[in-house]
Amino acid sequence: MKKKYAVGIDIGGTTTKFGIVTEKGEILVQDRIPTNQHEVVEEFIDDLYNKLMPMIEQHGGVENFIGIGMGAPNGNIYTGTIEYAPNLKWKGIIPIAELMEKNFGLPTKLTNDANAAAVGEMMYGCTKNMKHFITITLGTGVGSGIVIDGKIVVGHDGFAGELGHTVIRPGGRLHKTTGLHGSLESYASATGVRETAIELLTEHPEKESLLRDFSLNELTSQTVYECAMQGDDIANSIFEFTGQILGESLANFIMFSSPEAIVLFGGLTKAGNLLLNPTRQHMEANLLPIFRNKVKLLFSELNEADAAILGASALVWDIKE
Repeated sequence: MKKKYAVGIDIGGTTTKFGIVTEKGEILVQDRIPTNQHEVVEEFIDDLYNKLMPMIEQHGGVENFIGIGMGAPNGNIYTGTIEYAPNLKWKGIIPIAELMEKNFGLPTKLTNDANAAAVGEMMYGCTKNMKHFITITLGTGVGSGIVIDGKIVVGHDGFAGELGHTVIRPGGRLHKTTGLHGSLESYASATGVRETAIELLTEHPEKESLLRDFSLNELTSQTVYECAMQGDDIANSIFEFTGQILGESLANFIMFSSPEAIVLFGGLTKAGNLLLNPTRQHMEANLLPIFRNKVKLLFSELNEADAAILGASALVWDIKE
């Protein structure tokens, strides 16, 4: 009997989202649970089971399901383990795919969250007919997925493709979690935009700005966007600077893998052309002539609220019945 459904699970630092997905990418039902309320992963899986298993039963039981796909921080596709994820309570190496298979009786595939987004884009999104592309997730951090010849690049150990941690400004801004100086994530994430705002407001006390009306706690990438849309000079400068850093980085990535497209995804893309225009300008300016004007710079077409579940579920459709 042909399997009708897959389960997609996205494990985030604070919230885990999950849903029942058809092969065409339709989410039939979804829910969420807190991630970090449980000190041990077994308690987390019990909580997940209590919410997810009734959803599976409502759709004909496990015999109707091809499997479970999971995206998680530091998820290793080779081993099915989450390894030393800094933003999860469960420390060390967690054999989560094995634990899920024991509890649910379904084959389970795991990868990191950014790679899951790239798989989802390839199966359901704007890169359906592409075999060479890169996805860049611009959220609290900067995630990435690299697809070459229609396959996700995972490297010999399962952890390839950490473009957000490449150093684009040697000796630059400190990334507090990793200890690296000048990494892309420290500039081109929502957190990085906030840091740039603080820096520019401090360095230019003589300049008026709507951003000065906000306390440090209220200063976010969203408030920078809102002020930029009102024509605030400093807010616009923040997006120009962020786009410069991102564009220079994308140029490096293009000369590495020559993708057909780079797909930008995540909360920061809501800034639209404020971010896209300087990014494209600096990307093209830093490419060799043979690479110029060849690579599409796209925003993801996937609904942001659904993309993580879709991406995870897409992992399992190649499981042989």
